[in-house]
Amino acid sequence: MKKTIDEHAARFDSIAGEYDDSQNETEEYRACVSLVVEHAAPTPEDVVLDLGCGTGAIGLSLADSAKRVLGRDVSEGMMDQAREKAREAGIENVEFEYGTFREPNVGSAETARVDARDARVDIVVSNFAMHHLADAEKREAIHAIAALNPRRFVLGDVMLFGDSDAENPLYSPEVDDPATVGLLADALTDAGFALTAVEMVHEQFGVLVAERSPNGGRDVPE
Repeated sequence: MKKTIDEHAARFDSIAGEYDDSQNETEEYRACVSLVVEHAAPTPEDVVLDLGCGTGAIGLSLADSAKRVLGRDVSEGMMDQAREKAREAGIENVEFEYGTFREPNVGSAETARVDARDARVDIVVSNFAMHHLADAEKREAIHAIAALNPRRFVLGDVMLFGDSDAENPLYSPEVDDPATVGLLADALTDAGFALTAVEMVHEQFGVLVAERSPNGGRDVPE
């Protein structure tokens, strides 16, 4: 991670009021949001966890289809924007609380058996957030997500397809640390997911869809 969690939180706190306007001007961001929402496809019985929820673009879009949406972020400023949008829209089945990729603050599989409302997670989504982690941290984050036992994980993010133009990045190298699609795919498989869709929005942006695999993401030997 090129910045600490506190540094990232402070940076996003400072731009929270303008974040939506700046991001919505970006075609790639809008495309990733649409694809993440489309692939998440929750049912009315599903609890959705939105990691790095920001101002709620994904979580609030899914709230009408889901039973409950848990938004987690490190920036209170961004979550305040999300809470205000939820209030204005009259959306009541969402909550926004502090949480990180590696400590998402939703309980564990053990506590899920005790209090399903607080701990059960059926679908995990994330958009334009995981790229702040170093590659090893991304692997740790994906394993933490797998430990929640969701049936689906949809990741929209800055990610590198093939040989990206390193001299013309569409991200900020001083704070962003995107991984290759291959690394993300390997991390998902190692964590027990099966990659079911790869959507390339741009050579530097995409959406990955992963489902829980009965055999841990690997082929069963004959």
